Amino acid sequence: MTYTFLQYYWWFLVSLLGALLVFLLFVQGANSLIFSIGHTPEERRLLINSTGRKWEFTFTTLVTFGGAFFASFPLFYSTSFGGAYWLWMLILLSFVLQAVSYEFQNKLGNLLGTRTFQGFLVFNGIVGPLLLGGAVATFFNGSNFIVSKDLLIGQSAGAALTPVISRWANASNGLDALLDPWNLIFGFAVFFLARVLGTLYIINNVRDEAILPRARRQLLTATVAFLIFFLAFFIRTLLKDGYACDPATGVIFMEPYKYLNNFLSAWYLLVLLLVGVVLVLLGIVKEAFNLHFSFLVLPPSGIWPTGIGVVLTVLALFLCVGWNDTAYYPSNTDLQSSLTLANSCSSEFTLRTMAWVSLLIPFVLAYIVYAWRAIDSKPIDHQEIAEGEAY
Repeated sequence: MTYTFLQYYWWFLVSLLGALLVFLLFVQGANSLIFSIGHTPEERRLLINSTGRKWEFTFTTLVTFGGAFFASFPLFYSTSFGGAYWLWMLILLSFVLQAVSYEFQNKLGNLLGTRTFQGFLVFNGIVGPLLLGGAVATFFNGSNFIVSKDLLIGQSAGAALTPVISRWANASNGLDALLDPWNLIFGFAVFFLARVLGTLYIINNVRDEAILPRARRQLLTATVAFLIFFLAFFIRTLLKDGYACDPATGVIFMEPYKYLNNFLSAWYLLVLLLVGVVLVLLGIVKEAFNLHFSFLVLPPSGIWPTGIGVVLTVLALFLCVGWNDTAYYPSNTDLQSSLTLANSCSSEFTLRTMAWVSLLIPFVLAYIVYAWRAIDSKPIDHQEIAEGEAY
C-alpha cells in the first residue's frame, strides 16, 4: 500500500460515507412533507413515527462522515469546518432541532405544542439537505479561503509562529457559499432528491390508503424539480473549467472540461454514474406509476433501486472531484491554496493504521442491515401507533 494508494483509498471511503448520507436524507425529505401528505394529526403521526425509526442512521452517518474527513484529510476539516463554521453550524442546528422534535413533541408538559415541534422537523427537512447540497457544491465551484502552511513553521517574513494555517478570506465564514447561484442550484437538487427518496420511503413503509396517493403525486412533482436542478448543475459542471493539479510540482491550474475529462479517462466512474442514474429512474418510474418490470430482478419497493442508484451516482461524483489529480476543495481567493488529496491528507502511518481498522467496516454494515430489518419487521399503520411505542 503506497502513500498515494492510501490517499485514494481513504477518499473512496469518505466518498462512500457521503453517498450513504445522501441516501439517508430520505428522513429529511419525508419530514419536509409532513403537512403536505399528512392532512390530519393521526396521519402526521404515522409519517413521523415512520421516519422516527431511522433518523439516528442519518445523524450517525453525518457525524461519521465528518470524523472520517478529520482523520484522513485534517487540513480540509480545519479549513472548511473551522473556517466556514456558520454554514456547518446551521446544518448541525437543523439536525439538533430534529432530534429534540422527535423526543419532545408528544411529551407531557410540552409548552411549545406538537405543531411547533413538527415545524422543527419540516425546518430540518428543508434546511438540512439544501445547505448540505450547497456545501458539497463548493467542491466543484470553490470557496473563499487561504492556506499558509509556512505559518506553522514561521518561515514567512515577519510571521509569528502559529498553529493556524488556514483562514476564511471574508467575514461571512461560509455563508458566502449561498451567494453563488450554482451552489444553490445543487442545494435545491439535493433537497428535491431527498423529497423523492422520502416519498418512496413513505410508500414502502406506511400503510394508509389516504397517504399513498398523495405520496405518489408528491413523487412526480419532486422528480421533475430534481431533474431540472440536477441536470442544469451537472451539464454546466461537465462543460466548465475545473481545478487540476500538476502531480510533479503540486501547482494548481484551471483545465478546460476537467470533470468531463475525469469521467472519460476513468471509464469505470462513467459506468458507475450511468448505472446509478438508470437505477434511480427505474425506482421512481416503478413507484410513480405502480409498475412491475417482470423482465428485471428488482426489489418489490422502488426505494431500494433508487436508493442504490443514488449511492452509486453520488459516489461517482465524489470520486470524480477527488481522483485524477483534481483539487477537491478549490480556493477562489488563492488558487494555490486549493486542497488536493496529496497536500491535505494525514501522514502515511496514520492512513495505513486506519486502513487496517477500516477492515471492520463490513461487520458494522452487517449490523446496520440486521438492525434495519428488525426495525422494519412490521410496517407503520394505525394499529402500531395505537398499541406500540410511538412518538
